[in-house]
Amino acid sequence: MANTPQAKKRIRRNDRRAEINGARISRIRNFVKKVETACEAGDKDAAKTALQAAQPELARGVARGVMHKNTASRKLSRLSKRVAAL
Repeated sequence: MANTPQAKKRIRRNDRRAEINGARISRIRNFVKKVETACEAGDKDAAKTALQAAQPELARGVARGVMHKNTASRKLSRLSKRVAAL
């Protein structure tokens, strides 16, 4: 258990950040899922618009530090490839 005031504050801060970061990751996953469901349905227009909406969300996740740059790049590349294949 934390003994110092600094350690107690750090625990409180970590709990708050974990909640915020979890919400950010969930939001990114929802945007990615919209692209994937549109691809599975075979709806190219919906997939394109969903991909355009997902792209800045992935970039924002990288900027906020909840996702690694290469992870976001890989996800975006694979989604783009799937949309182009429709």
